[in-house]
Amino acid sequence: MIVSFLESIKYVGHLIPMAFLRIFLGSYFLQSALMKFHGDFLLRPKLAAQFSETLPTLELPVWYRQVLEKLLITHWQTFAFVILGIELAIGISYIIGYVVRPMALLASLICIQFLILSVGLQSDLYKLFLVIHLTLAWVGAGRCLGVDYYFYKKRRGFWW
Repeated sequence: MIVSFLESIKYVGHLIPMAFLRIFLGSYFLQSALMKFHGDFLLRPKLAAQFSETLPTLELPVWYRQVLEKLLITHWQTFAFVILGIELAIGISYIIGYVVRPMALLASLICIQFLILSVGLQSDLYKLFLVIHLTLAWVGAGRCLGVDYYFYKKRRGFWW
């Protein structure tokens, strides 16, 4: 596996800037998940309060609004754990470079959800994150300085 790691620099070395971007985003997601874990994100209904404040101002389809009101706002603690777990998984995956494509697609879906529900300057940040995650998924950024090159070499496929 060490040999594959060194070969990844040799054969996919042009992706080194993407690898640094991937590792930076991984540390950002990991730090965000750890702050949420050690903070009061899981104890107080911040997520439900944020969504209940922004829902009346947004023009959403009826079914989406009902899902948010009946599921997300009432079961806020479950969704807080889910968001925390997904951020933690994305952060660890990006840092070690393992299954980057599926995690980037998952991160893109989360960015789309937050982009729909955000207003103002936050929407620009989620647009930037969406573009970066889609780029990481398209390029397969885990193959350079990551574990994905080992699996890409052994078993070629879409996920590597």
